[in-house]
Amino acid sequence: MMTRGSFRPAWLLLGWLLPAWAGCGGAGEPPCEIVGCDGARLCQKADDPGARGSWPVGARTVLLDGRLRTEVWYPARFGSQEGRDRRVYDVRDELPLEERLKIPNDANPWMPCDCFADLPIDDRHGPYPLLVFLHGTASFRMQNLVHATLWASRGFVVAAADYPGLMLADVLYLQGSADLPADTRRLLGLLRDPQGDLSFLAGVVDSSRIGMAGHSAGGMALEGFGGDPGVRVLVPMAAEGAAPGAALESVLVIGAMDDKVVPYARQVSGYESSPAKKRLIGLSNAGHLAPTDLCALRNSQGQDLVQVAKEYQITNASLAELLWDGCAPGQLDPERGAAIVGAATTAVFEEALQCRPAGTFLSKIRDAFPEVGEYREEL
Repeated sequence: MMTRGSFRPAWLLLGWLLPAWAGCGGAGEPPCEIVGCDGARLCQKADDPGARGSWPVGARTVLLDGRLRTEVWYPARFGSQEGRDRRVYDVRDELPLEERLKIPNDANPWMPCDCFADLPIDDRHGPYPLLVFLHGTASFRMQNLVHATLWASRGFVVAAADYPGLMLADVLYLQGSADLPADTRRLLGLLRDPQGDLSFLAGVVDSSRIGMAGHSAGGMALEGFGGDPGVRVLVPMAAEGAAPGAALESVLVIGAMDDKVVPYARQVSGYESSPAKKRLIGLSNAGHLAPTDLCALRNSQGQDLVQVAKEYQITNASLAELLWDGCAPGQLDPERGAAIVGAATTAVFEEALQCRPAGTFLSKIRDAFPEVGEYREEL
């Protein structure tokens, strides 16, 4: 039987085997003499934007406004993770209780995280730019967990909410309606003035430097956020593009070239209509879910989320199957997809929000990742 901590995707194992200060954060503090934007104090990290950073990653779950269950991942104090178990998320928590009980532990696709619950935030460094992630239809806040923890390990505070009306349970039960822009603006407002359960962020988050990423419906919702205070970077994935905005400095459109949900041509059109500075990455032999962690999420028998849901007769599981595009055998390997998306997003976020030049990494990304079928830029 699989225990809560026994299943480890290959990408996560690799992250844990990195050297202490360059991986998930060791007991000792790395050199912390890097100066970011506006004098922010940051710590040494690898030049490769896809490599995990210096910090151990803390994670807190908070309920905001009584309705927005939100996960916050953040740079934690060095050494505070010693003797602690890494966090493991239970996807069944995204289902109503009666559905949750249908799936036994040994069939559950656990989500192990290279993070630790409730560590103290590293308030000796920073302030840290803010990143907000918006999940897609029939999904949840941990949808891009590997990327959220990568960003946090490299000196970002990352927040992702479960969006009412768009969550997995909402879609399976055909209930509710979503207003992602309104809910996200409410979330941003609470993060800009952190109080209550968010008070641990006070004084350490830089809300004048905000990046946002979203997948599918979450990516579509990003379009107009370049006009919001402090929002400098937008990264729509499997979506469209971004409208011009007063604060907007950079746009990265990530698309799957065989997407059957949002056709790639539509994503290219979104890139073309976006303001410069802008970049486009097209993932070859890849479908709609390629920019997410979902294809890699399997139980100990190798079953994916949809296969588990159908076997245990989760209500309306066939609806989720309609969006399950990009996980077929022979398509882009999930580990490679995660690596491409992680490196590319980190590069654009660090360039604009930490004043760390992207150099030639993005313009030469096809040399590092031949799975990138198309790359464009207008700088």
